[in-house]
Amino acid sequence: MITALSTLLLCQLIGETLTRWLMLPLPGPVLGMLLLFLWLSLRGGPGDALRQGSQHVLQHLSLLFVPAGTGIVLHLHRVGDEWLPLLLSLLVSTVLTLVVTATVMRLCQRHPAEPQA
Repeated sequence: MITALSTLLLCQLIGETLTRWLMLPLPGPVLGMLLLFLWLSLRGGPGDALRQGSQHVLQHLSLLFVPAGTGIVLHLHRVGDEWLPLLLSLLVSTVLTLVVTATVMRLCQRHPAEPQA
């Protein structure tokens, strides 16, 4: 479990450091997740420790929404003042996500993966 959490946090730290050092317009955790994906792709997948540790983190994922909910309650007056831009950004991002997901799904259905022997 410690190895898995250390790996995840190390990738996040590297991503955060690179985005600040290179002044990239990208959140550090996103770059860290991309680096983790590339590392796991080159390695051939996660090891048992990372797989089990990630499952433990995913089981308690709902706890990570508590700070976001607290932040919304704390800044509820701002949500009330800026409800229109928030609503429009939520609607546009939702529609865009649905369109991209549907497009990727259709592309994947056109080119099915060949069965491995």
